[in-house]
Order: sequence, then structure tokens, then C-alpha cells
Amino acid sequence: MSTPRFLFADQLGPHFDDGGAIVLVEATAVLGRRTYHRAKAHLILSALRHRARELGDRVEFLRAEHYRDVLRGRDLEVINPTSWGSRALVAELGATVLPSRGFVTSEQDFAQWAAGRPTSRLLMEDFYRTVRTSTGVLMRGSEPEGARFNFDHDNRQPPPKGAVSLGLPDVWAPVEDEIDAEVRRDLDRLVAEGRVHLIGADGPRRFAATRAEALAALDDFIETRLADFGPFEDASLTGDSEMAHSRLSVPLNLGLLHPQEVIDAVVAAYYGGGAHRGGAPLASVEAVVRQIMGWRDWVWHLYWHLGEDYVAESNFLAANEPLPAAFLELDGASVKARCLSHVLDEVNRTGWAHHIQRLMILGNWSLQRGYQPAALSDWFINAFVDGTPWVMPANVVGMSQHADGGIVATKPYASGGAYISKMTDFCGACRFNPKVRLGPDACPFTAGYWAFLDRVEPRIRGNHRMSQPLAGLRRLADRDAVVEQERHRTIW
Repeated sequence: MSTPRFLFADQLGPHFDDGGAIVLVEATAVLGRRTYHRAKAHLILSALRHRARELGDRVEFLRAEHYRDVLRGRDLEVINPTSWGSRALVAELGATVLPSRGFVTSEQDFAQWAAGRPTSRLLMEDFYRTVRTSTGVLMRGSEPEGARFNFDHDNRQPPPKGAVSLGLPDVWAPVEDEIDAEVRRDLDRLVAEGRVHLIGADGPRRFAATRAEALAALDDFIETRLADFGPFEDASLTGDSEMAHSRLSVPLNLGLLHPQEVIDAVVAAYYGGGAHRGGAPLASVEAVVRQIMGWRDWVWHLYWHLGEDYVAESNFLAANEPLPAAFLELDGASVKARCLSHVLDEVNRTGWAHHIQRLMILGNWSLQRGYQPAALSDWFINAFVDGTPWVMPANVVGMSQHADGGIVATKPYASGGAYISKMTDFCGACRFNPKVRLGPDACPFTAGYWAFLDRVEPRIRGNHRMSQPLAGLRRLADRDAVVEQERHRTIW
């Protein structure tokens, strides 16, 4: 008789199931120890319960306050989980640990690639090219398809002028069932009892919670959005929440899709094969491959390589401001800056926003105002349906907040209102002017950019990529006035 396999809630797809007995646990304390978005808590419970129903007699589905309450003393095997905390639990339980799954490359692959490289040279682009070459994905022999590994330069188009949306079909969405109704009732009860604290609006489940739903979402993305993903991946429109983004990070991070099958599907849409006719634009296909095979795998490996204390010890820019109530309460209505107000409202409504809104609106705002990086990373984990402990450290602490001093990103991702004005339609009806940095109409992103540079100049003046912005700061005739204005500004 085989040893039962305990699966975590992010290991719910077929690639975690080898056909034997399965143990699933719904632990209330897991939801109670963080202030999750309502949509995220609903998604986790719905996915667990749907998987238990699918497994039928092969599953032992347990409900408890803590994992330990029902797993201590049992003979179990586990697939190596995805967080430091979960691995500590597995070690405490004495379970047999199988190698990690759910990524294109193994931890051994990364260790071999990283051997002998200083931490400052563990560049994503180098890792991505190595994996592309070793797997043969989008390769013609030793050369990349289209003679380039990276088409990012082609994928920076602003939204169509005057458009309110990209005009694409409505994004795929699941149909709720009796399990979702049960989950909603249970969450209401847990909140009423004070055992769980949630933020964000309740609403229809918008993301895949089953394998069948995940495959439907993948097919829908390829048929309706893949072609436009590349050109408009950095653009935003007020009337188009998804643009051409896939939202596949959600089923990927639940383990419902394997990243390689997503890569295979988009590559087939370029070459043709299976159910796909071929002809999808190479720049869009490569962009998806790079985000999954490159960025997603790289971030996963950095989580382990940089160590358990990476987040706590990373604050290179001495950012120590607490998160504001607008973030903690997802209260976009309290914010006057239209871009930030809109994105916070979207997160409140759905628990999701696409990557450019995370980086160049939420992250850029937080960077300029010096919010504490570890607190911001926790907030992203809690507020986003695809937020996980392994995803957010490198993305938020490293990429967005430059808190590690340049391990993940070679320069701070800060910009003024001009970038937002170019790449979105947020500025048109905003009370602030992206061209103004001083006075009542001053854009808090534009003024905030210069105030940020003034604050961090001693720490970044040795960064050659910041030499031009810092030279601009030194030429700024009203530098002191802008800095003083932003120090005391209370209206955003």
C-alpha cells in the first residue's frame, strides 16, 4: 500500500498526482493568519473543494484549524512545497519529501547555472537564454527564432488613441456552482466569528479553480488575446481591466496548469500544431514564453537562492513609511490621483491587476513615498489572488522597490507622470496635470519622482544607470520647493 500524498493548495493539478492516495487539508488558521482579499480566500477554498470532489474515493479531505492537528504522527509523502514556512512544517511532520514540481526548470538546474556567478550577476535575461537554448523552445538549432531572444523593444505600444478598450471579447470567466455557494456561506460565518479577517469586495468568482476551467482559460487567451498581448502588454485603459493579459498566473500558481503546457500551447499558436492554426505574432509568443520560462522560473529560484531573510534584510533605500489606509483598506475613493484610485478600486473589486499597473502605478507610487518594502510585499501577497510567498519577494522587494540594491533590477523603477500619460488614459480626467510638478495641479507622480530622487540620491549616485536622472535633478531650478511640497502634501 502506497504512502498517502499530502498536497498543498497550490499543488492541485494532474502533474502533482501520481495516482495514489491523496490527503487534502482545509486549515482555517491558514486563512486567519493573514488579511486576505475575499476573492483570494474564496478561490483557495473553492479550488481545494473542487479537487476533493474530482478525486472521489482516492482523497481523504480533512478540515481542521491547523495542519498539525490532523497530520502530526502520520506517514505521508509530499512534493517539496513552495515556501520556507511550508517546508519547515513538512520537516516537522517528518514527511518523505519528493522533488519540486510545477516549474520548467529544477532547483538543481538553477544551482548549476548559478554556480560561480556572484549574486549581482544572476541576471534573468542570461538565465532565460540558457533555458531557451537547453530546451529548444523557439529555437532554430543554436539560433533563436526571428534571430532575437527578446522582442521586448517591440512590445511597448501605448493604447490606441481615443480608445476606451482594446475591443477584445470579454475575458473567459467561470460559472459558479454549489461549491462556490458553500464557500461563500462558510466565509461569511468565519468572518462573523472573527476567525478570519478579509479585505476587498465579494463578487462572482472570476478565476479558474479547476483543471477544466484552467484549460478553458488558456484556450480563450490564445484565441482572443495572445496576438495583442505583446504590443499592448505595458498599456492600460480605464475601460478595459484585462487588456490582452491572460490572468493565467492564477491557475499556474494553484498548480492547475503546468508552465510547460502553457509554453507549448502559445508556441503551437506560432508554428501551428494541435488545435492551433499557427500564425500568432512572434513578439507576442516570445513575450509569454519569457514571462513564464524566464521570469517566473527565475523568481522562484531566487526565492530559495537569496535565503529566508532576504525580505527582512532588504531596505537599501531606507524606506520606512507605513502603508497608508488607502492600500490597507483598498480604498480608491479616498485617492484623488485617478490612476492610483482606479487601480486600487480594481484590486478591491477583483483581487487582480495586470503587471504594469502593479509595477508602474502601485509599485512606483510606493517607491516614491518610501513605503516599507517588507510590508508592501506582504500586502501584495494578501491583496492579490495570485500573490504567493515565493512570487512577491523578488517582484516587490527587488524589482519594484529596489530594496535589495540591485540584485533583481539594475536601477529603481521610478517614473513621473509623463510615462503614465503616454501609456494609459488615466490622466485625461485627472485633477492633476502630469506636466506640472509644483502647485495645486502638480501630479503626485511627477513631483513625487523628483522628491524621490532627492531623498535617495546619496544611495544611488554610484549607479551609472541613474546618472542622467540625477543630472536632471541637479539642474532642477525648483528642486527645494518640489521636495518641500511633497513632504507636506496631504491630498493625493
